Parts: sequence; structure tokens; C-alpha cells
Amino acid sequence: MVYGICNLPVIPVRAEGGNKSEIVSQLLFGEVFEVLEKKDEYLYVKMGYDDYEGWIDGRQQVSLSAEDFNAIQNEEQPIADLSTHAMLLKLGKEESLHLLPGSTLPFLDNDSFRINDTDYLFLGLSRLPDLEDFEQEAEDVLRFYLNAPYLWGGRSVFGIDCSGYVQLFYKHFGVRLKRDAWQQAEQGKTVDFLQEGRLGDLAFFDNDEGKIIHVGILLNESEIIHASGRVKIDQIDNTGIFSRESNKYTHRLRIVKRIIN
Repeated sequence: MVYGICNLPVIPVRAEGGNKSEIVSQLLFGEVFEVLEKKDEYLYVKMGYDDYEGWIDGRQQVSLSAEDFNAIQNEEQPIADLSTHAMLLKLGKEESLHLLPGSTLPFLDNDSFRINDTDYLFLGLSRLPDLEDFEQEAEDVLRFYLNAPYLWGGRSVFGIDCSGYVQLFYKHFGVRLKRDAWQQAEQGKTVDFLQEGRLGDLAFFDNDEGKIIHVGILLNESEIIHASGRVKIDQIDNTGIFSRESNKYTHRLRIVKRIIN
């Protein structure tokens, strides 16, 4: 087995091996993967976080030992907390990287860690993902991404899609979700929206063929925050999402799932 780790702030994961191919997801700094195939400079990888597969540029990563891969996979790692100013200094190299919230900080100890032969100093806020503060922090995390532009495959405040937003939100609390909306709809337990819907529940929406095409996060029994054009707050009821901007229903509700008890 060959393993690697993202050592840049963010790298695109593509549908095919090539710079012109569609971006289907992104890796954030510190996220690891297994290499399944190599084609020229591109690697076909399986992401450790959610088992998602796609192609990355082999020049935008470094190899990782199986021991470190398994440790990062099996032990909860600190992440960069909500901030737009987090930075990594490459010690001894006079280089720095700007990190995105949700980036993994593997083996962080007293604000420093090492990946292979590179030592890093982390300047910013970090947290060990935990559910204990969910009730107090959930809405702040959700609102941090307000007005982030919609970007197919995106997972950052500078561009994010609906399921990437949901996944990144729950990463903050140490809960691993799959990458795509239809996959996330298979997780958690079904709840009755009108009777039980609450902060953090996921609402899924389908098309005329019954395919899940969208997901958002309930703020309360009448509001949802989701990435559609941008991350925004809309009204929701048992029919679906009602957009104040367009004065009409834009998404048809299919199911509501609870991820945590």
C-alpha cells in the first residue's frame, strides 16, 4: 500500500487525471489518502476521511508511512478552528502556509508537529473535535460560512458545495460524514420534521426522479442554512425550502436525518 498526505492549504480532487477535469472534492491540509493508481503525474486516491475517490496532482502531496496513516486515521487529530488567519510556518525553510478552518493538524503538540522531515509551527486557533460543545458552538460554526460562494466540489469558506458544507460542519465536532448528499442521506436516523426537527439535523431534497440532490442543516424548526448560490439561511417547512429572494419553493423536502442523539 502507498499512502500520502495533503501538505498544501487545499488541493483539488478531480473526476479524471488532468488539470482540465471536473473538480469533485477537495483535500484540506493534513488529510490523508491511499494511492490506488498512478497515471503520469496524477494519482487516483481513496481519501482516509470519507473513502471518497478521485484524481489528484501527484506534485501536490507527500508520501506518508503506513504507521502514520493508520495513526491519523484511528486517533482523533486536532484541527484548525474557526479563523481566517491560521498559518503554518515551515521551520528552517522561511516558508509559510495559510490554513483553512477544518484543516487537520496531525500529531500537534504545543503548537508544533512534524510530517516526514518537515517541522511545522502552527499559529492560530486549534481544537480537538468533540461533541461536548455542540449545543453552544453549532450555530457559530454554521454562521461562520455564511455567504461563502457555492463551488461544486468545494470544502472551504472560499467555495463550498452543499454536502461539503455539511461534512465540514460535522468535522468540527468529530463526526465523520460521507462526501455526497445521497451518501449522507444513508447515515443517521430518520426523524419527523414537523414534530422533532432541531438544530443540526440534516434535511435532504430530491428531484422528480427521486434522486437526492441537495442537503442543508436545520437551525431550528423553521430555518435552514445551506449552500445554494452561496451559504444562506432560508425558510423551511414540510414542503421544502422557501426562498425569500425568489419568493418561491426551490427545493422539495424528502427526508430529515439526525446524525447525533
